Amino acid sequence: MSMANTSGIDASGRRDDEWSLCLLKVAESDRDAFAKLFKHFAPLIKAFALNGSALAAAHAEELVQEVMIKVWQKASGYNPQKAAASTWIYTIARNCRTDMYRRLQKFDTPVSADDIWPEVESEELFIAVQQKRDAVRIKEMLEQLPHEQSQILVKVYMEGKSHSEVAEALDLPLGTVKSRVRLAMKKLQLMAER
Repeated sequence: MSMANTSGIDASGRRDDEWSLCLLKVAESDRDAFAKLFKHFAPLIKAFALNGSALAAAHAEELVQEVMIKVWQKASGYNPQKAAASTWIYTIARNCRTDMYRRLQKFDTPVSADDIWPEVESEELFIAVQQKRDAVRIKEMLEQLPHEQSQILVKVYMEGKSHSEVAEALDLPLGTVKSRVRLAMKKLQLMAER
């Protein structure tokens, strides 16, 4: 996982973030990629389903299954030039949730207009939950690094200091700071790929 501030879009306009690449593999029937997507997105979809809605936990689980089945079936239609994988999956989740409300309505389940149309708040929650999970994961990975490497990464990427400022603050040669950043980033990448 790169901590560098990149847009995730290459020169052709194609997204190359981890989940977009994963979704492209799912389009090729890659079960491991699907398992990785499921593990990441299932809790997010469940939180989205339960957020301020009349859905019971059992219905939320059902929604997760329905969404992920559609992701598997429709992955070949995903276009990384048009949207990030998370946006594409969120759209499927929103549509499935609306369909589920309609089905439940047939059985006199009380559903209000707010349950169907809290689009902005729900999308913000979806993004917030995903960002919190990413932050927790990054913190866990930083804790696995040797102190001298994690300390430098925190100063560079979280405190926004330059390499030379970190070298001066820690009384280290600039080359040492740069090599520790490089080594730590390689270790983080290996951890993120697990």
